[in-house]
Amino acid sequence: MNFSPMDLFRLDGRVAIVTGGSKGLGKAMAAALAGAGANVVVVSRHGQEAKAVADAVQAGAKRDCLAVEADVSQRAGVERIVQQTISRFGHVDILVNNAGINRRAAIEDLDESDMRQVWETNVLGPWMLCRAAAASMKAQHWGRVINIGSLMSTVAISERTPYATSKAAIAGLTRTLALEWATAGITVNTIAPGPFFTEMNEPLANDPERFNWFTSRVPMGRWGQPDELAGAVVFIASEASSYVTGAMLMVDGGWTAQ
Repeated sequence: MNFSPMDLFRLDGRVAIVTGGSKGLGKAMAAALAGAGANVVVVSRHGQEAKAVADAVQAGAKRDCLAVEADVSQRAGVERIVQQTISRFGHVDILVNNAGINRRAAIEDLDESDMRQVWETNVLGPWMLCRAAAASMKAQHWGRVINIGSLMSTVAISERTPYATSKAAIAGLTRTLALEWATAGITVNTIAPGPFFTEMNEPLANDPERFNWFTSRVPMGRWGQPDELAGAVVFIASEASSYVTGAMLMVDGGWTAQ
């Protein structure tokens, strides 16, 4: 018998869409999925950045990678992502809803446009992409949806009302779709990172007081590096997680264990 448990983590022949794939966690996850054998579609509002990452991932992993310039908060952008993926590869296997934005301020200092912008990118975008990718996944009776939440999917930090409520909504979206698609061969899960060194978190990382505040709340005593999300995304995307759906995997250095 030549079977190895490590074979369960291989993604050869799979096609993965990673939104927000040109920076930070998205860039790291795109590289990880390609490294495990998947062909990867790197999505970003910034086309040249997406192309640079897709080219680098393709060169490093020797997998076919496609860059798509699109805004996930717009229906036309969502449809373009799925259409170009199917045109290039024929199907969609893995959807990583990673694109996200943040607005940090007390509620009195925010207005409706702040809330709408965060929700349209962080919640409406993933919802539309799940809907758009469903037909391909259902047709082959196989799919993996990975929604990127946050430790704020379960706990709160002040002055984060748009972001925290959007990430709590992502947890609800995950659980609901996991039930809807439980017999369709599609699993739906959330990965919830804690504080990671990414472009989005630069304002925090560059402020010693706020940086230390976050670090003091992580039992492991440090921030995460984007590459530390690689194992989690490959696990959830692969056959190794075939009986896991509706779950939230915390990758937060122990923050929410307290």
